[in-house]
Formats: sequence, C-alpha cells, structure tokens
Amino acid sequence: MLGHYFKQLNLDLKKQGIATPQLIIDEAALKQNIQHVQIRLAHAKHLKARLVVKSLASLDLLKLLSEQLNTQSFMVFHQPHIISILENFAEADILLGKPMPAQAVRQFFEQHAEWANAKIQWLIDSKQRLQQYLEIAQLYSLCLDVNIEIDVGLHRGGVQSAAQMVEILKLIQQYPQYLKLSGLMGYDAHVSKIPAIIKKPELAYQSSQQTYADYQKLIKQQFPTLWRDELCFNGGGSPTFSHHTTKSVCNDLSFGSILLKPSDFDSEFLRALQPALWIAAPVLKILPFTQLPSMALLDKLPHKCKALFIYGGYWLANYVYPHQAHTHVLYGRSSNQELVNVPKDCDIQVDDFVFLRPTQSEAIIPQFSELKLYRKHAFETWETFRE
Repeated sequence: MLGHYFKQLNLDLKKQGIATPQLIIDEAALKQNIQHVQIRLAHAKHLKARLVVKSLASLDLLKLLSEQLNTQSFMVFHQPHIISILENFAEADILLGKPMPAQAVRQFFEQHAEWANAKIQWLIDSKQRLQQYLEIAQLYSLCLDVNIEIDVGLHRGGVQSAAQMVEILKLIQQYPQYLKLSGLMGYDAHVSKIPAIIKKPELAYQSSQQTYADYQKLIKQQFPTLWRDELCFNGGGSPTFSHHTTKSVCNDLSFGSILLKPSDFDSEFLRALQPALWIAAPVLKILPFTQLPSMALLDKLPHKCKALFIYGGYWLANYVYPHQAHTHVLYGRSSNQELVNVPKDCDIQVDDFVFLRPTQSEAIIPQFSELKLYRKHAFETWETFRE
C-alpha cells in the first residue's frame, strides 16, 4: 500500500519539475486526523483546543486548523511567533509554552507597544521570574496575565511544592495592578514515555491529574480573591491527547504534532491517527555498492546493497521508501549528500526521490522554507515560519 503511494508521489513530484528536497503534507491523512480530533473534542466539551505553533509552524496550516477546529487559542514557544499570530488572528489567545527570558519579554514591549493589551498569558516557573516580570510590568505600566507552570511529573521545572505555589500567589496578590493570575500549565508528556514496567500510563496520568487538582484546590481555598471560573487550566500535549479527551481536570488542551503524526508520536494511545508528513529527497548518484575510503579490499566482497547519494540528508527522520533503505554505519551521515543503501534489485534511478518520515515536526519544519500540500496528484505551496 505505502509502496504504491510513494511510487505515485515520486511521479507527481517529477511531473511538477520539482528537483530539490521537499517537506510534504498529505492532505488526505491530515483531513483524517482533523476529523478524529474533532470527534474526540466533541465528547469533551469542557476542553478548549489550543494549537501548538512550534509543531505546526506554517501560517497557512494554522489558518486551516484554526478554522476546522474552531479555535484561535495558540501555545507559542518562540518570541517572534507571537507577532505572527497576533497579526493574523483577530481573536488570538496566546499562552506561552515555556518561560521567556525577562529580556525577551522586555524587548517585546519595547518593540511592539501596539500589542501591550493583547491577550497573552506569560508563563512563569518561579518566584524569581515572576519578580522579573513584575519589574517589567511596573516599567511599562502594564498588568501582565501570568500563567504558572506546575510540575505534574515530567520534572522539567515549574512549581514543585505547595510552599513554592503560595509564595508566587502571594506576590501576585500583593500587586494586583501589575499582575493577574490567568491559570496553570502542566505538561504531562512523561505519561506515555515511562516504561510500563516502571509505571503504567494510566496510573502516571492519574497521578499527574491529582497533582494538578491539588494546585487548583490550593488556589481556590487559600487565595479565593485570585480564583475565577474562567482561569485557564492548560494541560496535555499531543502524547496525552486521548487521556485528556476521556477525562481531565483541565479546561484547556494543547496539541499540534498529532495532526501530522511524526514517528515520535507512534503510540497505542494515538493509533487512530495517520502519518501525514514526509520528506522527499532526490537521488543524485547511484553506485553498484558502497565503497569505503582506504578499504579497497572490501570492494571485492559480495554486496547485497547498492549506494545512493541523495540531495541533502541527516534529518531527524527515518527512511521509509524504497523498502529497506538505510544509512551505512561505517560511511557515516551527511547533511549535504547522504549515502543511502537500498537492495541491489531496487528499481530506482537518478532523479527519482527517496522518502523519509520525520521523527518530529517542530525540528523539521524550520529547516524548510516551504511546505507542499499534496492533494490529487498536485501540490499547493505553503510558507513556513523558517528561522
């Protein structure tokens, strides 16, 4: 099935005169994934969908998904992306996915005073960072919405104790003219990554949810003046999408990668989703076998594979076509002309394409200036947020 798909994709790329490496989104697979997400969200009406910009870093892609999923809520991880979102989505609601250095926040308000009142939740992970943000708010006479990062088991920083949380909330309460609590953010990607022999995913998820609920309870009971029903309780990430859409203490769910499903997101919990993202790289040269420098004696041995040299390489991606395509352990990797071994009987010619499946979308998309949306043997070009 996949062999036929890639043979056709190879023909369609060549018919279009394309001769450089391309990052391709398959429209049919993307549509299937959108429909799956729509159905899951329809059964979890308390959850607001929030699109993760770093994993979907193309304005055209984000516009399509925003419309299809009826959301203008975004999680942003890179300061320049904030402006791109604000300029293109009239009702943009931005939550920072990681704490920005204070200098980056200061530069944002220095350079973009027109967005001083935009709906942005600045993520803070400590009292020290909150103190830095307070000074910025005082400097520019602003009231910043601050969202508190909590550690729900990933152990990548964020508030780790009730005592830390109380310190932060006291500071917010002390300066209501400059700081406003907007909610909590707890990322739980570890749930699906911990080996089941150590902790079953269901138990890891329950534990992370209990931690989250404990912090919610602390706010409500000890800081009732900061509590509002509309507080943003953000959770998830693509790996735990199915958990949250089944049962969640959160009301705001971030996801992005699952819509393209690179291989890092192959899991039992995301089995219903389809891979939709591919790299296509042209073949530049074909040799009858791999010739290792200074090892001519090996040339006389029987060889099961021939050697392709492709345009580009060394991406965070796995070769998927031709069948059994792989790099050579001794020859090494190259981002310029990577050597790829294929079986000797493989029917492939110079100027044909080999195909790879990215392991992550967030790492791959910025390496390409364009995305090609593949539909019905033709391609639509989308620009990316290339850095």
